Amino acid sequence: MLEVLKVIIFGIVEGITEWLPISSTGHLILLERLLQLKQNQDFLDMFYVVIQLGAILAVLVIYFHKLNPFSPKKTEKQKMMTFQLWIKVVIGSIPVAVIGIPFNDFIEEKFNNAYVVAAMLILYGILFIVIENYQKGKEPKVKKISHLSIQMVLIIGVFQMLAMIPGTSRSGATIVGALMLGVSRAVAAEFTFFLAIPAMFGASAVKLIHFGLNFTAMQVFLLLLGTAVSFAVSIVAIKFLMRYIKKNDFKIFGYYRIVLGIIVLLYFGIAALLA
Repeated sequence: MLEVLKVIIFGIVEGITEWLPISSTGHLILLERLLQLKQNQDFLDMFYVVIQLGAILAVLVIYFHKLNPFSPKKTEKQKMMTFQLWIKVVIGSIPVAVIGIPFNDFIEEKFNNAYVVAAMLILYGILFIVIENYQKGKEPKVKKISHLSIQMVLIIGVFQMLAMIPGTSRSGATIVGALMLGVSRAVAAEFTFFLAIPAMFGASAVKLIHFGLNFTAMQVFLLLLGTAVSFAVSIVAIKFLMRYIKKNDFKIFGYYRIVLGIIVLLYFGIAALLA
């Protein structure tokens, strides 16, 4: 029963932090210390990635009509625009597929530690504040996803690739990249959601293949539960974020990241000194 409660908490944290630009890794690394699941490390590594499927399914549900090029409710022009959207998603995914995936194991080995996580939390927190201050009062250059150029999409894709460094935050990095290009907050957030679809499905597939199908009945249950909770919470988190940025900027998330980064740094630094 205690394991089930822990998985529910992990699912809640994943659902919130995957879409708010505050780094799911930064939160999970602390949560792992506080709530240790009694499973082998290979399963845990896979679990933390696979429960992201719930988060990405939330995007598909919320934006199903917008993402569906075969909807009978769309005109031929709208269907063509939807195909163009998917083409941009594919192009934006190229940096992760071509550069990121081959170096994934190296990145996990060299950068998957609390100090890198803390540094990335603080760095991107500062970037959010600096960029929002710089853009204050300026009219966004891009107010629709259809207005994103191929060059812009590729640059945003590079920022998504940089998010492979733990603590960066996939949504945080891509939103920062989009804002730097003069993209409106709403478009930056939405395109971030869409760009995550192939990346997160791919990451989950790689982990599942690596782990194999050697699941116990309990492990299958925990995976399904974590995914379901992540899905439900992600629905709320995505809708909250889109409402919030209609009237507010991203600076509050920048300040939050800086505080969390300092907490991670102090927690693991003190733990290392006491060890």
